Amino acid sequence: MSTLPAYAQALGHGVHAIDTGFQRPLFDAAYLIVENGRAAFVDTGTNFAVPRLLGTLEALGLRPADVDYVIPTHVHLDHAGGVGALMQRLPNATAIVHPRGARHMIDPSALVAGATAVYGAEEIARSYGEIVGVPADRVRESADGMTVELAGRPLWLIDTPGHARHHHCVWDERSRGFFTGDTFGLSYREFDTERGPWLLPTTTPVQFEPGPLRESVLRLLSFQPECMYLTHYSRIGDVQRLGASFLAQLDQLVAIGRSLRDAPDRHEALKRALLANYLEIVKAHGCRFSDAEVAELLAVDLELNAQGMGIWLDKGAA
Repeated sequence: MSTLPAYAQALGHGVHAIDTGFQRPLFDAAYLIVENGRAAFVDTGTNFAVPRLLGTLEALGLRPADVDYVIPTHVHLDHAGGVGALMQRLPNATAIVHPRGARHMIDPSALVAGATAVYGAEEIARSYGEIVGVPADRVRESADGMTVELAGRPLWLIDTPGHARHHHCVWDERSRGFFTGDTFGLSYREFDTERGPWLLPTTTPVQFEPGPLRESVLRLLSFQPECMYLTHYSRIGDVQRLGASFLAQLDQLVAIGRSLRDAPDRHEALKRALLANYLEIVKAHGCRFSDAEVAELLAVDLELNAQGMGIWLDKGAA
């Protein structure tokens, strides 16, 4: 029986969560699906995660040549930054990428420039390393409703805009779960209580669109999934409760944004309002962290969510 490294966890049905090590432990997951000696990765984390991805593969007795697919849910760098470097190590793999994101996996220069504008060059180098492209003949664009077969195991891809227009989710009938990237939000394990996991929507720059996001989440829920595999972080159950909470919070975010559209120092006002909203919800969930501890755990998301909401408002959001 194989022994997984400490950063990997078997979730059943041949699905394994790999902690990529990005930002902090249990923050960013990549997934390895294994079926009859063949494998697929869903999301990769950054370049710095590649040794962990390959280490998990080796621990399961598989070779790089046994990987058929690398499927980033979307091309944000915490999900897809390592795709190019990983593909260099996987001689038989095809990258399955949303059609709006495929060109950025082939030539990541515009993607890196956009991320640099948000985070700064120093942070890009520190957190992501040098982003490399994937040869065009190894990239296959997904289509809504497209199925790829992993050793006879169907993986069904659906278009899920709202977090980003280059986002698709992957339905795994075997486990009755979706690999959701960021479409179904964030659920950090630190916020788990006796009531179960807590979840919040993410409005990261630059394509947050609440209307399409609502429709995408409703579409996911229509499958009656038993679990969701989140990039941030790992598998969650109790999907219908969390879906209802997600949609209610999405309405609250829209209301917050509209109320602060013309506020002085709008970015800081959005951050304060978002934190107040999160504090109210996590305390109702039974979280015992202090306000300062919650703020620290959600600091990255507060900053990025406020940025994304600001961009949405500047686009003339109704």
